[in-house]
Amino acid sequence: MIIIIIGLIVLLVIGVVVINAVQQHKAKQEQEKRAQSAKYKAIIDESEELIVNLSHLPPNPKLVEILNRRSFNAAKSILQISPGSKPVKQKVQELQNSLEMSNNAATNQVGEDNFILPDSEQQLVAILQMIKKLRVMLKAEHSKGVLDAQSYSQQDLRLDAMQLKIGVESIINRGNKAYSKEMLGSARQYFEKALQTLLTHPNQSEYTKIKRSEIEVKLEEITEALKITNAKDAAKKAKDEEDDLDLLFQPKKKW
Repeated sequence: MIIIIIGLIVLLVIGVVVINAVQQHKAKQEQEKRAQSAKYKAIIDESEELIVNLSHLPPNPKLVEILNRRSFNAAKSILQISPGSKPVKQKVQELQNSLEMSNNAATNQVGEDNFILPDSEQQLVAILQMIKKLRVMLKAEHSKGVLDAQSYSQQDLRLDAMQLKIGVESIINRGNKAYSKEMLGSARQYFEKALQTLLTHPNQSEYTKIKRSEIEVKLEEITEALKITNAKDAAKKAKDEEDDLDLLFQPKKKW
């Protein structure tokens, strides 16, 4: 009888351990599912935010299509995790409709755009950050095999041209402001930095060629202005030294 009781106790303990292990396994699976769903939801949120912010850049239907496809694939992944969720099914259908619309409108646009930079430094920084995010996204989609090599190259080059223009034009604006305040040394440094950025950029284009010529002309102008300023300073210094000598050797007054 005691043996039977001990056996039942052992079975009970084993049963409790097994139940706890199963519950812990299920809880772990649920936690992993929630983490995966949160990751895919973050992808959807980021893609939709980027689509909204694309209004600050020249129209690019192909990029909108890529972002919509990214959201659609993420939503399908969430649906695989939670196949019975009606809100997820509705989101998948919504994103599928958006993808079809953007797919019909998509055209491959290559080369540089007539990109007008805003005057606000804050807006420029925000646009620059967005372009960097877009380039990271494109690289990730290409690495996953979702985006073909040609589309990736075209879109990345397009964004690279915009990123270069923002950087160069911002430096030039600072140089012009310094020049207008007659801070010639600072102005020259800004223009030299802009020129170096253009010369070392791996993707040379019509923009880089034209802008290099403009900056070289400006640097020549600054060099001439510095020569005139230095000559004036030298003449003033010589005059001051002459006045000091005259004062030193002038006849002393008698008291």
